[in-house]
Amino acid sequence: MSLIFSAKRFFTLIAAMVILTPTYAFHPGEPIPEEEFEVGEMIMHHISDAHEWHLWGGHHNSVSVYLPIILVDGGLKTFSSKHFYHGEAVHTMDTAKNEHAEYVLGVGPATGYAMFEEEIYKLDESGKLEIKDGAVVDANSPLDFSITKNVLSLFMGAILILLILSNVARFYKKNGPVAPKGLAKYLEVLIVMVRDDIAKANIGHKYNKYVPYLLTIFFFIFINNLLGLVPFLPGGANLTGNITVTLFLAVATLVVTLFSGNRNYWGHIFAMPGVPWPVLIILIPIELVGIFTKPFALMVRLFANMTAGHIIVLALISIIFINQSEVWGLLSVPMALFISVLELLVAFLQAFLFAMLSALFIGAAVEEAHH
Repeated sequence: MSLIFSAKRFFTLIAAMVILTPTYAFHPGEPIPEEEFEVGEMIMHHISDAHEWHLWGGHHNSVSVYLPIILVDGGLKTFSSKHFYHGEAVHTMDTAKNEHAEYVLGVGPATGYAMFEEEIYKLDESGKLEIKDGAVVDANSPLDFSITKNVLSLFMGAILILLILSNVARFYKKNGPVAPKGLAKYLEVLIVMVRDDIAKANIGHKYNKYVPYLLTIFFFIFINNLLGLVPFLPGGANLTGNITVTLFLAVATLVVTLFSGNRNYWGHIFAMPGVPWPVLIILIPIELVGIFTKPFALMVRLFANMTAGHIIVLALISIIFINQSEVWGLLSVPMALFISVLELLVAFLQAFLFAMLSALFIGAAVEEAHH
């Protein structure tokens, strides 16, 4: 109960920081310059992490929630990311094209910081940031602990998982093994599936020890996959399409696997029975590389599948704006809707596959020797 209370209080604090952060809205009296629609830029903007939560509108009439900037640089510095967006234009010579290029540079509130391509840098002594060939030159970066869109989505998903599974746990603790009601009625089939079809089937008689971990990664991936598809969250974060998040999940599985490895597991890596020692010189490095390629495959599979679906949907919708005709919507919208429905299946399958392969790797590590 205290865990739920602490979770609610933490979530309330994060929500208050977001709500109290000023938002930007376009004023109708301002002129809107015509801009060419850039498909690649739009897609990357939607699937990439950011220091704002974009709701709707274009560059000049956008409405966003600006998230807190938290920097450690000779002390703690906090301010709104609003200061970094819709910043000043910087003209510089692009030596690759031998022509002048323009970059939008967000400058902080007299803090000596600037943001370029969602990265925060320290300004030099003259208050400038040197940009060459589309990249920042010789600039230091402070330690950035800001609440970005993906971080906020991570908090939302984690709190949601805690509240949902705590509710189910309380039901069974109070009523015992009875016919489930409420949330337990819907989640019991998933919990039993992870226990029997994933943990027990791939790990064996030691499966009970690893069921909590497998349940955690399954529901974390599944719920965050769904949150990335929710239509009433404009600009929703693609958390599981972030390579850093999938890397952490893969490393977690790697650590559990390595610490669970028994004598038989390590023996088949460094001293495979019945194999001549000259052959071991070749096989041992291959086996060691295999230890890391397995979680790498987990990381890439989840990242690529969840990112690809978002890119396809955005590309299909972009057809309307590229051709500047509503008629194309009769083709692109049904196709985008079909891919979105397919993404619901992918959201479940990717959570299932990640948990199943994790159980498979753990099962190989704890398997006893066969005589």
